Order: sequence, then structure tokens, then C-alpha cells
Amino acid sequence: MRAQGTRTWPTTSQSWRNSARNSVSTRSYGDRRGKRAMKDRSADRGRSGFTLLEVLVVLIIITVLASIVGVNVLRKPGEARVAAARVQLKQLAAALKMYFTEQGTYPTQEQGLEALVRKPESPPVPVKYPEGGYLDSFRVPRDPWGNDFIYLRPGRHGEPFEVLCYGSDGRPGGSGEAADLSSSDL
Repeated sequence: MRAQGTRTWPTTSQSWRNSARNSVSTRSYGDRRGKRAMKDRSADRGRSGFTLLEVLVVLIIITVLASIVGVNVLRKPGEARVAAARVQLKQLAAALKMYFTEQGTYPTQEQGLEALVRKPESPPVPVKYPEGGYLDSFRVPRDPWGNDFIYLRPGRHGEPFEVLCYGSDGRPGGSGEAADLSSSDL
């Protein structure tokens, strides 16, 4: 007597086929339904996609990274504004140098930085003013704290011009974020 759950192996190839057809765990390749079932099963294996668990793990990783970056950025917003003000000062200085290259003179104190976005009407009036001005915007930018940049012609230390940013407090002097920034220091 055979123990329950054990399998006997057939002795001939014919009996092997019969045994395989009767087996629940094995599919026959000779029968049409078996081939179709194998094709369907192999098609399922080829499908790509993510499980809910994989999506949740990725979302958790993104959340952790975003919180780390957010904390570091929020901890130093003052430094970021100072860096942005320096970049703006460099851009304004470059635009003023381009103005000088094309016009042969810098804008007067009266014309100010507005001469970079609109053709001045007070003398000296530029002869060949480019359409769109010397800046990418239609108005003179403000510093990161919302204050106007200060244009001096000539500069305080003998330069042909100087552009100033008075820092976070908008007043001359100060330290840290409130320190003055100058185009001549760049």
C-alpha cells in the first residue's frame, strides 16, 4: 500500500504522459488548454508594475529626504538671500558695463538703474538703445528683501559706478544679514 501524498514514477514514456495529465500540479504541453494557460501565465510574468509596498517605501524615502533638505534650507534663509543679492549685484554691474560698452558712458545718477530697462529721456540720451533694454525684465529688480538697489555715479571709492544693497534692514550699516553689499566688493 502506498502512503498518502507520495508519487510513483511511471516506467514508460506513455505512462509518464498519462500521469502528468492526471496530476493537478503539472500542465501538459500536448493539450490546447495547457498551452493557452502557459501563455497567459508567461504574459503575467512579463508585466511590469509596482506593488503598493514598493510605492509606500519610495514615498517614505522621498519624504525623509525632503524633510532633511527642508530643514537645512529653512535654517539658512538669510544666507540664501544674501547670496541672491550678490548675484543680482553682479547682474546689474554686468548690465551697466554693457551699457557703457555700447553708449560710451554710464547712466547718470539722475537716470539711475532705470536706464537699463527704458531709454533715458534726460541727457545724455543714448543714440542706439537696444529694444528691450539691458536687463531681461521690464523693470529694475528689487533686492531679496523687497528694497530698491542704490545706484551711485561715481562710486564711493573712485569706481565709475557702484550699486548698493543695504541688506535685510534696508538702512546703511549693519552686520550679518543687515550688512551692506556693494558691487565694488564682488
